[in-house]
Parts: sequence; C-alpha cells; structure tokens
Amino acid sequence: MTSGSVTVTIDDEEHVLTEGGYAFIPPSSTWKLRNETGELANFHWIRKAYQPAPGIDEPEPVIANENDIAPTPMPDCDGAWSTTRFVDPTDLRHDMHVTVVTFEPGGVIPFAETHVMEHGLYVLEGKAVYRLNQDWVEVEAGDFMWLRAFCPQACYAGGPGKFRYLLYKDVNRHMPLTLSR
Repeated sequence: MTSGSVTVTIDDEEHVLTEGGYAFIPPSSTWKLRNETGELANFHWIRKAYQPAPGIDEPEPVIANENDIAPTPMPDCDGAWSTTRFVDPTDLRHDMHVTVVTFEPGGVIPFAETHVMEHGLYVLEGKAVYRLNQDWVEVEAGDFMWLRAFCPQACYAGGPGKFRYLLYKDVNRHMPLTLSR
C-alpha cells in the first residue's frame, strides 16, 4: 500500500493493509479486496502465474508491513543501501520476491550488477540516477523501470532525501528453456 487502506480477505480471514502494507496471496486461495473507508487507496498489484517446484509445497499467505520489518543493510555500504524483505529469501516455496530498496543520500550500488531474470522497479520516493545498460537515467518518485535479464545496472542516490523503490523479481525457479504453447 502506498496510501490509504484496504481490507483483504484470504480464505475467510480478514486483514487490513495500511501504508507500507504487503500481501502475498497463494494461488489456491480464495480472496477478495475491498476499500471500506470511502477514502482513496493506492497500491501496486503484481500479478503472475505461480510456478510450482516439484517436491516443494505452496507458500502460505503473507501479510506484512514494511514499517514492522528491519531493513537488511547490503554488504560494504555502511548502511547507505538496504533492502526490506517481506519474505525470507531462503524460502524456496516462493517463485517471486517483492522488496523495498532504500538508499540514503549519497548511497550507491557500487558496481554494475546484472540479474538472470527480468525485474520491475517502481520509484516510491526521492530522486537518483540509475544505470540501464550504458546510459545513466534520472529517475524520481512515480517512475517505473522494467529491466531485461542481464541488463547492467547501478544506482547513485544524490539526495537530498532518501531514494526508495519497490522491486519485483522472479526467484527460485529456472528460466524456461523452451517457449510455452
């Protein structure tokens, strides 16, 4: 949730999501979502077909709020770059992760990184320059980036405030080697 609140019901259990809220709904669950306040509610809906893995159970629902989760500092960055994880990254039941990445002013991804999966970034707060392939692009709150697999990327958050984005990426599954039909 980026603002307002909604009530999500998963398998007959109600949960109220407020700003910073996150819900993962397993594919076999029945669910509904409603705004009971009459006020505007803004949120990001990330929808994908679940990819089961042989011998691994489907995950349970996850209801969390970023304000209740301690960010994990990235190595060798003196706390200027951190990630708030809604799901344990070692939990192989999940085929995707949604996290909030935060840079303090002056924080950087100090190297050109690449990933084997496509991933999306939605800027929640602040301004930065983001390396996409060989280009440095200025981004700010409200911008969205979709990065292809193996796209070299880096970030410099020049300030004056925090730079934060919502990150979605596929995880824990092999990329398909053939086209689906």
